[in-house]
Amino acid sequence: MHLHGVAQALLVLSAVAALGLTLGQIKIAGVRLGVGGALFAGLAFGHFGIGMDATMLSFAREFGLVLFVYAIGVSVGPGFFQAFKKDGLALNLMAVAIVLLGTLTAVLVHLLGGIELPAALGILSGAVTNTPSLAAGQQVLATLGVSNGGTVLGQAYAVAYPFGIVGILLSMLFLRMVFGLNTKMAAKEFEDARIAKYTAVETVNVEVRNPAVIGCQLRELEELKEMGVVLSRVLHDGSQHVVSAEDVLAEGDVVLAVGPRNKLEQLKRLIGPIARVDLKAMQSTDVTWERMVVTHSGVLGKSLGELNLRARHNVVISRVNRGDHALVPDAHLKLQFGDMLTVVGDTASFPEVATLVGNRSKALQETQMVPIFIGIALGMLLGSLPIAIPGLPAPVQLGLAGGPLIVAILLSRLGHVGPLVWFMPPPVNHMMRDLGIALFLAAVGVKSGQGFVDTLVHGEGLKWVAFGAVVTLVPLMIVSVVGYWVTRTNYLSLCGVLAGSMTDPPALAFAQGMSPSEAPILAYATVYPLVMVLRVIAPQVVALLLWAA
Repeated sequence: MHLHGVAQALLVLSAVAALGLTLGQIKIAGVRLGVGGALFAGLAFGHFGIGMDATMLSFAREFGLVLFVYAIGVSVGPGFFQAFKKDGLALNLMAVAIVLLGTLTAVLVHLLGGIELPAALGILSGAVTNTPSLAAGQQVLATLGVSNGGTVLGQAYAVAYPFGIVGILLSMLFLRMVFGLNTKMAAKEFEDARIAKYTAVETVNVEVRNPAVIGCQLRELEELKEMGVVLSRVLHDGSQHVVSAEDVLAEGDVVLAVGPRNKLEQLKRLIGPIARVDLKAMQSTDVTWERMVVTHSGVLGKSLGELNLRARHNVVISRVNRGDHALVPDAHLKLQFGDMLTVVGDTASFPEVATLVGNRSKALQETQMVPIFIGIALGMLLGSLPIAIPGLPAPVQLGLAGGPLIVAILLSRLGHVGPLVWFMPPPVNHMMRDLGIALFLAAVGVKSGQGFVDTLVHGEGLKWVAFGAVVTLVPLMIVSVVGYWVTRTNYLSLCGVLAGSMTDPPALAFAQGMSPSEAPILAYATVYPLVMVLRVIAPQVVALLLWAA
C-alpha cells in the first residue's frame, strides 16, 4: 500500500496525535504532559524519517494554530477587560513582569551565551511552554529570510519544553518553602476574602410599616431608584400582583424584593421589617415565576428598559444569571446570549415572553458556524496588518497566532452583531482547542524531528536545556518571591499567576491538586489573555531588533 499527498499527511498526523495524546496521559511525578505529548511523538516520527509533503505539513501546522488560538480567545474574551480591575491589575502586573524578565533572559542567553537567535527564540518559547510564541517566532524568522531558522527554533523549543513544565512546579514548591506557607490556610484566607467582597443577590419579603412611605406611589420613592433593588410582586388585601410604578403602598402590604444583601438592609429601613410570609411559597393563580434563557437574536443588546416587559406583558425580570454571576436587573442592563432570566408575573403572558427572548435551551448546545469562519477570516486580516512600533527597524505582525486571538477576544466580548452571535458551547470550544493544538504540535514535531537526537547528543542540545532552565526559573523565582513579599498575594492565587504567566495547563492542574480552592484557576484565567498576547509579540520584537543588529 502506497500513500502520498493528503492521504499520507492525514495518516501521519493522526498516528502522531493518537500516540502523543496517549503518552500525554501518563503521569510522571504526579504531572502529565497532556497534549504536549503530541510534540514528542512527532519528534520520534521525524527522527525515523516518517514525514509528509512539506506543503501539507505547513498547512496542518498553521491551521491547527489558528483553531487553537481562536478557541482560546472566544473562551477568555468575555472576562478579558474585567481582569484589569482591582485585584486583577496586581496579578496582571506580576504576570507581565514574568514575561518581560523571561524575554530579557533569553536575549542575554543569545548575546552572552553564544546561542544563535533561532535557538534562543526556541528556548524562550519552550522554557515558558507557549506554543503560539513558537509559531510567532517561526513566522518572523521566515519573514526575515533566516535559513533553516524554523527547524532550529522547533528543536530548541522541544528541548526546553520538559523543564519548562517542571520549573513552574519547582517555583511553586520553592515559594511555599521559603515563606512556610500552608495551602489549607491559603484556601481559607482566599474564601474569607471573597465572601467579604462578594455582594450576594438575595430575596427578601418586607412588610410596609414605615409611616413615611404609607400612601406613597412607588414611582415617588427616589431612594428606591438609587438602591439597585427590584420589587417583583406585592401582596395587597390577600392577593398578589406584579409590582407597578403606580402601586400605592398600604400599611400591611408585603413586597418581594431582589437585590444585593447590603442594599436589602437599606430597603428594610425604608419600607419596614421582614414579613412573616414568603410570597414565593404562597399559592397564587395570578402571579408565579419561570426561568427563561435568552437565545433570540432580536433582543440581544437591548436593555430591559427598551423591552418594557412590565407594561407590555405584565411581567418583571427579578434577576439575571449571566454565567456564574447573578445580576440585579435594571432598566439599563443589556441582554446577552445565554442570559438566564427569572420572569415573574401572569402565567398567561409567559408564552409571549418566551417567544420574545427565545427560551431555547437547546440553542446553548448548538454551534453557529458562520460567526466562527467570519471571526477566523477577520483574524487573518488583522494578523497580516503591519504594526509600526517606534524603535523597531520593521513593523511587526500579529500573525496567525495573534490576529485570530485578538479578534476572538473582541468579538466574544462584543457578544453579537445583528443575528451573528459569537458564542461557542464549552464542549465545542474544548474540542476545537484540543484538535488545533494537537495538529500544530504534531506538525512541529515531525518537522523538527529530523536531526533532533543528533543535536541533543552531539550538538548544542544540552546547552539549550541548561539555558532553558535559566529562562524558566529566573523570572518565576524573582517575581514569585518579590511579589509575595511586597503584595502578600494569596499563595494559591500566586500559583495560578505562575501557571498563567507560562500559559501552562499541567502547572495549573498541579496547583489545583494542592487544594480544592478556586483561587488558582481564577488567577490563571485573569492573567492568561494578556500573557498570551505578549507571548506572541515578544519573539517578533526580539527577532526584529537582534537580527537587524
